[in-house]
Amino acid sequence: MAKKVGVPRGLFYYQYFPLWRTFLEELGAEIIVSDYSTKRILNDGVKASVDEACLPVKLFHGHVLDIKDRVDYLFIPRFTSISRDEYICPKFGGLPDVIRHSINNLPQIIDTEVNLRKSGRNSWKAAFEVGRNFTCDKKLIKKAYLKALEEYRAFRKQVKSGILPCDILDKRRKPVQPAKGKKLKIMVIGHVYNLYDSFVNMDMINKLRSSNVVVTTVDMIDDRIINTKAGALQKKMFWNFGRKAAGSAFHMLDSADVDGIIYIMSFGCGVDSFVCDLIERKIRSESDIPFIIVTIDEHSGEAGINTRLEAFVDMIRWRKKNETDISAYG
Repeated sequence: MAKKVGVPRGLFYYQYFPLWRTFLEELGAEIIVSDYSTKRILNDGVKASVDEACLPVKLFHGHVLDIKDRVDYLFIPRFTSISRDEYICPKFGGLPDVIRHSINNLPQIIDTEVNLRKSGRNSWKAAFEVGRNFTCDKKLIKKAYLKALEEYRAFRKQVKSGILPCDILDKRRKPVQPAKGKKLKIMVIGHVYNLYDSFVNMDMINKLRSSNVVVTTVDMIDDRIINTKAGALQKKMFWNFGRKAAGSAFHMLDSADVDGIIYIMSFGCGVDSFVCDLIERKIRSESDIPFIIVTIDEHSGEAGINTRLEAFVDMIRWRKKNETDISAYG
């Protein structure tokens, strides 16, 4: 009988799920994913989590609660670094321990560390450690991991072509297509778990598309361009997300291929507090591209988000149509 492995639909789910699913299924596991984010899941997560946790971590608690009684294992890797010489938020490294101390009656947690800071070969080490929960056959584990990498690269290729992870992985959600005619191009910057969870961001992507906006995200920008533009910083970025966000934003500034930029961030996020400020200062000082910050937490109201998005899009369209016709004498 196949072992059931639970994958919470939160945090790095929208970045790595195709890889995880293929790898575990190739080893004979049955993958059980928690339900789509809802108010109930968030409320459960808020009650289980410490008050100081950010919204994505609180929501992750809710997803664990939603799935824990239906599986034999919980898949919660201990992420330290996903790229050479860079780190990610330290909450990822401590997440398995936080979950253990916050939620009772858990199944066994697969909490293998993923640390690629010094070498990408450590991904193989992590794969073999995870695989040993299902088989002792190293050849089978290697074969499963190679198949998973192939699936992951295909997924990333789709994203680079303009298909967002939420369009691929959120089966209940029908992507809105911008209407024919003149469209605006707006870049939305944010962590994957804020960008692609339609409950967390109140379906921001589809709302922008409904306003005849073509949405661009960090994940669509070529990695070589990101690295080149991020290299203009005075010192190397400490965080993986920071490098990608800054490099993408700087590329858009230099190419002038964007009508506006939205930065979506979680209240209390330490990484965002630095990266967002760095990007905003660059935009304000070197361009006239409209820029807004949308901050989300468990108390966010949808009406307020709708008003800000509508006003931002309307302002961009008004500027493009009328600003050059304004008299210098006001």
